[in-house]
Amino acid sequence: MRLETDGTPPTDWRDLDRAALSRAYDNAGAVADSAARLADWSARSAALRARPGHTLDLPYDPGPPHAAGPRNRIDLFACGRAGAPLLAFIHGGYWQRNAKEGFACLAEGPLALGLDVALIGYTLVPEASLTRIADEIRAALRALRAHDAAVGLGRRRLVVSGWSAGGHLAALALDGPDADAGLAISGIYDLAPIRRTSLDDALRLTPGEVEALSPIRLAPRRFVPLVVAYGADELPELRRQSKAYAAARAAVEPETRCVALDGADHFSILEALAHPDGRLARIAAALGHS
Repeated sequence: MRLETDGTPPTDWRDLDRAALSRAYDNAGAVADSAARLADWSARSAALRARPGHTLDLPYDPGPPHAAGPRNRIDLFACGRAGAPLLAFIHGGYWQRNAKEGFACLAEGPLALGLDVALIGYTLVPEASLTRIADEIRAALRALRAHDAAVGLGRRRLVVSGWSAGGHLAALALDGPDADAGLAISGIYDLAPIRRTSLDDALRLTPGEVEALSPIRLAPRRFVPLVVAYGADELPELRRQSKAYAAARAAVEPETRCVALDGADHFSILEALAHPDGRLARIAAALGHS
């Protein structure tokens, strides 16, 4: 029998009641210093955004039938190298919290390794449905391609990444025409358990959305390299989601890898992206420079 890291048998999410399943996905509750980490990232991000030379709050059109909203903005950070690959990062917060401005500090690792970085904003639940949010991310990637063309950069390699809910959105975006590779960090790849948690009070997922917006339930329409990363100290359900999705995708897309970061929880894992010597920053650079 396969065991969890503490030696206990794994629990099937279908056997949990709503309260227990909600706890199984409560990342903030499971990490004592999660609020402090978010505050630290926010302060570091404000300092980076205050430096000159960035393109902040570039608007993008989410496309019909959606009207552009205040969160349909992109922050661009340039590493200073001509023709550098682009890493597009999507923040997390279970599709209903946080903003791109609080995650700018994560660009510092990739910037030091020769990547330009885009931080994508998107409308949050309940103002937007998850279907609309997924549409907005695809529109943002189109806007990045159009911006590159407008400033004479041409088509460069674009790696789509995201963390938590952003990992889910990044995985969905791989089927679009604009992504050349992906780095999905601590994501949600099957929405069926989420529909049975308290998170769904705001999400209000439909059965159709569970099928259409769960990456693990979708046959890939494009084959691009993908690294699925998670922290070895994350909640069991988060680890299970990453391993199951990576295995399903690897069965049809050999350039899929699953990476567990020892000692990392759902929040501390992002320090491996923020620092140039971090494992995720190096993976992002490898995907970008391939």
